Amino acid sequence: MRLTEARVVLTGASGGIGLAIAEALCARGARVLAVARHRESLEPLLTRYPQHLCWVGADLTFRSDRCKVLSAAEEIGGINLLINAAGVNHFALLDQLDDSEINAMLAVNISVPICLTKMFLPMLKQAESAMVVNVGSTYGSIGYPGYASYCATKFAVRGFSEALRRELADTRVGVLYVAPRATRTSMNSPAAQALNDALKSNVDDPQTVASAVIHAIASDHRNVYLGWPERFFVRLNNLLPNLVDRSLRKQLPLIRRLSQKNDNENHKP
Repeated sequence: MRLTEARVVLTGASGGIGLAIAEALCARGARVLAVARHRESLEPLLTRYPQHLCWVGADLTFRSDRCKVLSAAEEIGGINLLINAAGVNHFALLDQLDDSEINAMLAVNISVPICLTKMFLPMLKQAESAMVVNVGSTYGSIGYPGYASYCATKFAVRGFSEALRRELADTRVGVLYVAPRATRTSMNSPAAQALNDALKSNVDDPQTVASAVIHAIASDHRNVYLGWPERFFVRLNNLLPNLVDRSLRKQLPLIRRLSQKNDNENHKP
């Protein structure tokens, strides 16, 4: 896809990865409808790229707000690129999460991209060439302790992307699934960052992820997994899951200790 011809709906546009994607798209000449609940973090980009970027305030868990985004897209003559980048995450053991936190992850990470994609498919199918981009995670391929609910949502996004790609195989709409590894964003709690530090995990900045997404869109790729050795561990988990089980079990004491600290911080009176 030529990015200068891209007309984009981008969700999660005010967050770390979404904001970086918005900037990268505008810099390459795309026209972007940035969807986010809050406008503040987008202000510098709105000032810098007034001809390329506009903000649509929406809570996509509500159908009425999804319809609002669809109407905004119709006003610019339709779109040919939908990027589902909105997401929420909690580093916590399952029994430390409130039902409301679990339901929020399920709604934002699964229901929103599926329902929004369904809503936009008729418009995307009218374009000469179009694409749906779903931002997943390495945790959409590796079940990791401390992230059980989040992993469940990202496994679902990966499965949705694969099935949708096959469902649209005889159309002009492609589907790209992007799986970042740990990324330096505000979604990471101090405890999550402490875990990354303790394990000496590689952590990308949002601009690195955005660059990979932009390259994959321009090259019409199907799947992108960021980072080494993360790509290797995804393959290893598919081939030898018991080996990964044993490796992760050694990390459980650290994960339990830090998740307990995180739980205490989140429930301070």
